[in-house]
Amino acid sequence: MAYLPRIAESDRKFGILHGCANPPRLQNWWPWGIDRLIQIWTADSEQLLLDLFTFHFSDCGNTLEQKFLGTIAFGTTDPENVEAVLTNTKGLYNASPIRLKSHKLTISSRFWLRAAAKDLLSLLRRCLLRQIPGDGGEVDLQPLFFRLTLETTTEFLFGKSIASMRSAEFKGQKFAKDFGNDQRYVMQRFRLLDLYWLIDGPNFWRSCTSVHQLIEGMIEARVRDNLDSGEKDGQCVFDSIAEGLSTRESLRGQLLNVLLASRDTTACLLSWTFFCLAQHPNVLSRLNGEIATIVGNEDDMTRDTLKKMTYLDKVLREVLRLYPSVPVNTRTAHKTTILPTGGGKNRDKPVVVRKGQNVAFCVYAMHRREDLYGPDAHVFRPERWDEDLP
Repeated sequence: MAYLPRIAESDRKFGILHGCANPPRLQNWWPWGIDRLIQIWTADSEQLLLDLFTFHFSDCGNTLEQKFLGTIAFGTTDPENVEAVLTNTKGLYNASPIRLKSHKLTISSRFWLRAAAKDLLSLLRRCLLRQIPGDGGEVDLQPLFFRLTLETTTEFLFGKSIASMRSAEFKGQKFAKDFGNDQRYVMQRFRLLDLYWLIDGPNFWRSCTSVHQLIEGMIEARVRDNLDSGEKDGQCVFDSIAEGLSTRESLRGQLLNVLLASRDTTACLLSWTFFCLAQHPNVLSRLNGEIATIVGNEDDMTRDTLKKMTYLDKVLREVLRLYPSVPVNTRTAHKTTILPTGGGKNRDKPVVVRKGQNVAFCVYAMHRREDLYGPDAHVFRPERWDEDLP
């Protein structure tokens, strides 16, 4: 342990060299910051977690220090710090105590666009529109959106859909249930950082096993299709991912990563968009008018058509501003580095982030800053994207 004082002294000199100062600190009332954990769990159970984070930043500052389960961590809503965290590949990397082995996944945007355009309208009709009753009654759209994105994502990934919307007995329904259960566990484990192992149990591992088995089955089916055809058809994301990976475990992990990102982000965006449109009939009316003018009676939708829908673009931007698909994220320093701003009395000095310390950035709170988006930053108003934002 004799080397610890040397590391601390080295970090102190590093901070002096870069002119660093401490940011404001959240007050803890219990030892080890246990009260912070209780506060987070309570707010989460009441579906007020993001409001809690937003309050802390507005009360304490755009960059803050906190003690969480005995360890020092940082939070920020400063765009300069967020940019540094996301682009500083030499000092920070994507952090979670539950890490996948390092595999880089790069697929060209052209490939994604080609895959996304494939039979999209037919999928929408089959997976969504036919599930909505025609009598004008109320319908819960969010479960349909999650099932839609599960089906479209598996279609893009494997070339075949698991048809999760067909019947309650179909395996796709079980997959969706188990996948959602796993996500809830993983989010709870993520919040505990190095103590993630406290969240465990047979229910979690049963769901993990079920999800892995279904993905393995779809991998096997795709491999058989490629062998039967004698070549890869090039229309499926699976083939592009599989080319760069050497083990079945890494392939399964990357497929689950893509499935998670594609399914949840799109389903959440659709859900929040319709929620906002239902609350703002004037926006809905203007959007309907734009779509009717540009599309008319055409039965096909192209990327060029979408580019013409400028108001739709503003609506989606505004939804993502208020309800970002990833409202909070974290990076961990793999060596001592800095945040560009947030320290000192005027909160404009750099902040030292020591090796192993976490930096959380809350996009949800950042997008509600009045100094960035105006005095009505909490209001859904797509027209703000016509204005000069700070």
